[in-house]
Amino acid sequence: MVHVQIENGVEGLIVGGTTGEGQLMSWDEHIMLISHTVNCFGDRIKVIGNTGSNSTREAIHATEQGFAVGMHGALHINPYYGKTSMDGLLVHFRSVIPMGPSIIYNVPGRTGQDIPQYVIEKLLSYPNFAGVKECMGNNRIEEYCRQDITVWSGNDDECHDARWVHGAQGVISVTSNLVPLLMHNLLFEGKNNLLNQKLRPLMNWLFVEPNPIGLNTALAQLGVIRPIFRLPYVPLNLEKRREFVNIVKTIGREHFVGDKDVQLLKDDDFLLVGRY
Repeated sequence: MVHVQIENGVEGLIVGGTTGEGQLMSWDEHIMLISHTVNCFGDRIKVIGNTGSNSTREAIHATEQGFAVGMHGALHINPYYGKTSMDGLLVHFRSVIPMGPSIIYNVPGRTGQDIPQYVIEKLLSYPNFAGVKECMGNNRIEEYCRQDITVWSGNDDECHDARWVHGAQGVISVTSNLVPLLMHNLLFEGKNNLLNQKLRPLMNWLFVEPNPIGLNTALAQLGVIRPIFRLPYVPLNLEKRREFVNIVKTIGREHFVGDKDVQLLKDDDFLLVGRY
């Protein structure tokens, strides 16, 4: 999968993010995966380790380890569930940014708390502040771009306009795991409303349930990964899997990763693992 992303022009990888199920890994697994990615591909692509945490202590330790094994940058989320104050947010981010290049990740749909613009603005003086992955929409992205703040869209379905209308640097994408060249073209080949509309059904399908449920189901149907799910994730139902088969046929199998025919798969084909 990484080879295919690189060959199709992807510039960086987030390792162990939500899509990579970092929340289901031990920190040992997490750092091992970052290290392995750097060792195999670090001279060809930027490797960004998701070493953020809702515990500042854990974020500090994981980020130290991540940079020690060679990652090029860190992705840091704001503390979730056990949320803190805005002053606490600043202290949290200031505790990890000095270690190396850092992207701040704002996704209130998962954390339950927005990172307001003034918090980001107070981090601009840090040399290691690399930018923001922003999921609060294109108006927020445009505000950052007006201040020359590097920002990546965190929403695949908004990334085309984020890039070509509102000034975003690009996107940190889920959909690229499936169709990297089409996503590259969407972000690098100029405004293309036709391609954007062509990809919209796939993007909508991927997020019909919380990510990475859709992506893992799709990769299994494409024969790229084994149909094994770490609980609490379970595959999309048969009706949704049938929808994916039709989406692949509409877009064209040749645009997707892997080289096997897309399969419907039966429910019994999937293995659900509670202890791993």
